[in-house]
Amino acid sequence: MTVSIRPAEISDLEMVADLLIQDAEQRHAGNQRLWPLDANAHQKTRSTLKHAMEDDHPPFRQQWLLAEDGGDIVGVSHTILLPVPPIYAGEFGPPGLIMEDCFVVENAPKGTRAALIKAAEADLIAAGAQILLASSVPGGALETTYASQGYAPLTLYFAKVGLAKGKPFDDVRRATEKDIPAIVASSADHRRILHTINTFWKPHAEADARFGNWMTRSLTLTDRDMFVSETEGVFEGYAISQPATPLHFPTPHDISRIGIIDDFYHADFEDPDTLAGAGHSARAMLQAAEAAREVRDDAAVLVICPAAWPSKGALLRSAGYENAITWFIKR
Repeated sequence: MTVSIRPAEISDLEMVADLLIQDAEQRHAGNQRLWPLDANAHQKTRSTLKHAMEDDHPPFRQQWLLAEDGGDIVGVSHTILLPVPPIYAGEFGPPGLIMEDCFVVENAPKGTRAALIKAAEADLIAAGAQILLASSVPGGALETTYASQGYAPLTLYFAKVGLAKGKPFDDVRRATEKDIPAIVASSADHRRILHTINTFWKPHAEADARFGNWMTRSLTLTDRDMFVSETEGVFEGYAISQPATPLHFPTPHDISRIGIIDDFYHADFEDPDTLAGAGHSARAMLQAAEAAREVRDDAAVLVICPAAWPSKGALLRSAGYENAITWFIKR
């Protein structure tokens, strides 16, 4: 194999943008409503790349690596050092994340994709990453490469296209400031289960206070909706539906009509293996959070689910969701 790997430079801007557009077009072809292309995808991608490459004080470290074959660029990888959410301990520092927007042209030499991934890993480790993460759509070429290089599924991002319209549920209502203590306590249960599933999610010692402050602020943000589930005065869970972020959708895509239900926990799936009561109460809260995005004219929504939490996954599948993105881990 004649492929060599090097960091992208500002002079490579047009070629990198072209590769990322080709990559996005493949996702778009698979699901046009979940992966819509921006009306000015090339201009947006080029502008975003240029800003990131020239930023002397970036909010986080990111890198693009190029694979060259005889002077031709045949592939690109994109990595970041992922900032640790403040509710987690982050004892090993920011994980290195190989982003979804890695692409290899069809006529690239055999082994190009694996070489790019290994180079991306080496670059992240040199930058200080002690844990490696990687993102791929199910069935994508990257998924096979990660499986062959020791990665295991960590987080599933379930998606639904065509959202339910709102209807009242007796046990679901909008959250208020009075609910913050119960939401924090419910989040603590959530974090405890997460840590049991995988030590990667070790809570920060001040997680309750930090999460409570964020929930109080979230109630004032107009781009999201917060719901709680309560049966006969017993608090059972909470859900927050909000706009999707570029962390899960590469630059060429238009995320203006994509939502994400990030914080989502209910006592129905407290047992990671078995869904309680067929998940009726949890499903009602999920439907309320989903319908809130439909009211905001979203076309699709993602819901985050740890790969090793089958009861939560079962609930999502029963509500019409399918896995759309997998994050893998390699220690």
